[in-house]
Amino acid sequence: MRRVLVVFALVVLAACGRGGGAAGDDPSVGEVTKVTDGDTIHVEIGGGDETVRLIGIDTPESVDPRTPVECFGKEAAAHLAELIPVGTDVRLVRDVEARDRYGRLLAYVYRASDDLFVNLAMARDGYAAQATFPPNVAHVEDITRAVAEARDAGRGLWSACR
Repeated sequence: MRRVLVVFALVVLAACGRGGGAAGDDPSVGEVTKVTDGDTIHVEIGGGDETVRLIGIDTPESVDPRTPVECFGKEAAAHLAELIPVGTDVRLVRDVEARDRYGRLLAYVYRASDDLFVNLAMARDGYAAQATFPPNVAHVEDITRAVAEARDAGRGLWSACR
């Protein structure tokens, strides 16, 4: 029983140490330094630059040198840059897996100024398809619904691309 209490105390202390400082000390808050494409950004977190892949969505390719620019790829990147331009403070929320096979941080991205759920906005506005990679499925139902509504309404890529 004593061992359980010690472990519990260590977990509580570790959690308190993560969230109690200033926003600059919070590893879940950062500033957008670059919008790579419609589903990948760079964020300065704690003095370092992290490549962040938005969980739950997939946008047409616009920067991969191995593939041609896909229909609506540049528009998706531009829309993401409108939602969270360079210099925007964002809050990053992780799911089960912290990183993908390329080492990118996987996150649900929220604009700090108004808590806009950016991943969902990209789907709702018609700039992204659903991309589900279990076990990262916390918002799969919301994103599925948003993509279906955008497709049914012919928004964004759903009116321009086959």
